Amino acid sequence: MQERAARTRQAVLEAAADEFAERGYEGASLQRMVWRAATSIGALTFHFGNKTALAEEVSAAGHARFESCLEDLAAAPDPLRELRTLIGALARLAHEDTFVRATRRLEADRPGEVPPLSEVWLPVLRGLLDRAHGAQRLRPGVSPQDAVALLAHLAEGAMAAHGATRDSAWDAVWDSVWNVVLHGLAADRTGQADQTGQTGQTGQADQADQAGRAGRAGRTDAPDATESTTLTDSTTLTECGAEPA
Repeated sequence: MQERAARTRQAVLEAAADEFAERGYEGASLQRMVWRAATSIGALTFHFGNKTALAEEVSAAGHARFESCLEDLAAAPDPLRELRTLIGALARLAHEDTFVRATRRLEADRPGEVPPLSEVWLPVLRGLLDRAHGAQRLRPGVSPQDAVALLAHLAEGAMAAHGATRDSAWDAVWDSVWNVVLHGLAADRTGQADQTGQTGQTGQADQADQAGRAGRAGRTDAPDATESTTLTDSTTLTECGAEPA
């Protein structure tokens, strides 16, 4: 009996997430929810009480899924590479997870009543940028605060743009956008090597400079930090329940 009640409760919750994601809070219908869940209004009100309580449950589930995904993201030695993975994961979740889509819709429909999902991912983004700043991976003159503002808008845009089916064209645009952003954020490692040479370590600086030129032969679109970024994305994001492209 308890297992049946748990299945009914989960079915109603999933139906509510679909309804809220598609129609928002005001447009969502309890009758359509119970039809989707193949149950009754009595079962819905028994488990959740009313529409407001149901919206709160869906939002809580969306937050929990976001938190679980971010906890599963594999750490990368380069914080800028990890930032790309983070924003890619946010975009995937916003497209592929019904509870996350519903939470974002409820957040827009009921500002101040639904905790924003940015409370989950923004501290992670700030922490990665602080790491990048501490490791001198940010371009001179770029403050972590300015970088947070830029990447927060990029993340929100990536999540909003993920309303259509993910395909190779979207991936290509995303890669190009990230290359431009990274070019503006990342410190020039060759330049850092030259500064090292000025302090007396000229041999090491020459080797780093030659390696940098060889690695960038035929490429002018982005710093060398982007080379391994894409390689880590598919495996890392799969841990969040997304299929690799």
